[in-house]
Amino acid sequence: MAHWSLLLVSLCGVVHAQETQPLTLPECCREGSAAGQRGQDCEILRPISDSYPCRIAQVQCCAATAADKHCRSGVKMAQMQGPCETVFFEAHFRELQIAKMCCVCCTLGLTAPAHGLSCELQGLSLGKRCESVARTCCDKNTTEEARPNAEDSTCSQLRAANDTCACHDGYQLQSDKVNCEDINECLTDSHNCISGQTCINTEGSFRCQRETSCGTGYELTDSNGCRDIDECALGSHNCGPDFTCNNTAGSFRCRPRERCDAGFIQDAVGNCNDINECVAHTGPCHPGHTCINTMGSYTCRRNTVTCGRGYHLTEDGTRCEDVDECRAGNVCGNHGCVNLVGSYRCECRIGFVFNSITKLCDDINECWHYPGRLCAHKCENTEGSYQCICTIGFKLSDDGRNCDDINECEMNPCSQECSNVYGSYQCYCRHGFQLSDIDGISCEDIDECGLPAGSHVCSYSCTNAPGSFLCTCPPTGYTLGPNGRTCQDIDECAAGTHTCSLSESCFNIQGGFHCLSFRCPQNFQQAAQGQDNSVNLRCVKACQPGDPVCAVDPINLITYSALSLPTFRDFRGPEEIIFLRTSVAAHPAPLPGGTDVFFEIVDPDEQFHDCFVVVKHFHQGKIIGVVQQVKPITGPRVIVLKVAMNYYVSGHFSHCKIVVVHILFSEFWF
Repeated sequence: MAHWSLLLVSLCGVVHAQETQPLTLPECCREGSAAGQRGQDCEILRPISDSYPCRIAQVQCCAATAADKHCRSGVKMAQMQGPCETVFFEAHFRELQIAKMCCVCCTLGLTAPAHGLSCELQGLSLGKRCESVARTCCDKNTTEEARPNAEDSTCSQLRAANDTCACHDGYQLQSDKVNCEDINECLTDSHNCISGQTCINTEGSFRCQRETSCGTGYELTDSNGCRDIDECALGSHNCGPDFTCNNTAGSFRCRPRERCDAGFIQDAVGNCNDINECVAHTGPCHPGHTCINTMGSYTCRRNTVTCGRGYHLTEDGTRCEDVDECRAGNVCGNHGCVNLVGSYRCECRIGFVFNSITKLCDDINECWHYPGRLCAHKCENTEGSYQCICTIGFKLSDDGRNCDDINECEMNPCSQECSNVYGSYQCYCRHGFQLSDIDGISCEDIDECGLPAGSHVCSYSCTNAPGSFLCTCPPTGYTLGPNGRTCQDIDECAAGTHTCSLSESCFNIQGGFHCLSFRCPQNFQQAAQGQDNSVNLRCVKACQPGDPVCAVDPINLITYSALSLPTFRDFRGPEEIIFLRTSVAAHPAPLPGGTDVFFEIVDPDEQFHDCFVVVKHFHQGKIIGVVQQVKPITGPRVIVLKVAMNYYVSGHFSHCKIVVVHILFSEFWF
């Protein structure tokens, strides 16, 4: 039913195009862009013209505008530092994919400088759209860091790395250096149309069309070629019911279905008529004989007074007189009859015409004589008249010629929502349901949990419900967020629901808490504490008088801290988890007194010794150490990581600082 709906709408588009000025391709594109901006489905747009290029421009410009709209939503979320998995569930799956792709690509661009990459993103094959989004976000982030009070320049399409506007392929920058306009490849001779083809400019591109038509009996294909029209298969021939249609190149032939017996000849409409051998042949009888025609044959009779057809002998047999066929029998049926000398003529009723060969009244096929003028849809011939028939989805008007649309929705054909369209109807489903692919009428529940993106619908567990779904969180340590989808950690330490003793400090982790108690080792004393003494403790060396072993110990500072990490989902590593900052200048000159720092992991846990590495970096002119997790670790688990910061002065070991980090991995990724 939907197919017929589209066909009829397209026919209406043809009539409209004939009555008004044809639309240009930019106008078709603007109509599509406006529909995409309004959020309409680009695949079922109502055609505004019968032009196939116009239809392409309308749909493609709509899809491009819609894609840009959803892409901007993804970029905006990335710039707000929000998670790319939790903001696009109101959209369709394809729109969700575009928005999420732009969000993660923008996030990549925003974090590129922190990974030592330039905004050119060299060495990364991201695809055209992703690379453009990442580069734009990287440029904007870099510009905002360098000039926090500068205002962004709004470009209509793209912005280059040098903070200037750029355009997509097929467009060029206008004189205002902001907006882009279409390049007419046909005028600039930058097309590739061959001889015999005409270049037609389109929005952002062009197409080649054949210059000459194909001629009668042929039609133009989408590839600019010509192919034969099979009039027999299409039913556009005019062969009678007693003839068979045979297709030929560019035309067709009508061949009689059956042959006539000897003595008969077949006429143009397939009827077998008697052959008058007495007229058709020269002297069929011997001299002195008269030829008398009979049905299918003839006889020879010795010469007497004979009368021709339409005459008969008088009773005395001496002369011939006219036969009044109108009195002799019902020769004209229910039509009028007029006697003529030696013959007769039928006065046919309206809707019939007299056949001078058969001398009968033949029905007039009004549908053939007046094609397209009698009925709005289909014409069916009847005996002496005709009747109009409407296609499916329409009913005959009171005038017997035109067809009115049937509102099928009044008969409630759909299980939920129904929308009447010209010549058909369309069923729709409420939110959380989808139309059945089997009958196109019933609405089936959408299992949001089973969709390709279902793993991102809920943070923890998803349960499908009719027309919706329910999210749940782990039984302890989490509570369901206001959006009903994400799981939020419960801070047991702040809520006072922990079980830590008075001598311990409560340290909140994702999905629980941990009781910590840091103490300085022997020969060290507490130097300072952070605001939360459970996660920060600095111990400086404090030797007892006369303790030579303590005096020569190179370790002069030990720092204790704690870090909460999730179990990374889809770990691809490495993940930078700890930054060890120093006050030592980067790239020290090899001069006396020059200081350098080297980092190493000491006393590694045998089970996880290869899960962490420490890398030396330079940041803002200072030496820093970055601890990276290079292998996945599944929680819940507590790992104590000890990192040594070895200081060298003038190339000789000077002293050491120890950083002890209790890394608490939670069970889940959220």
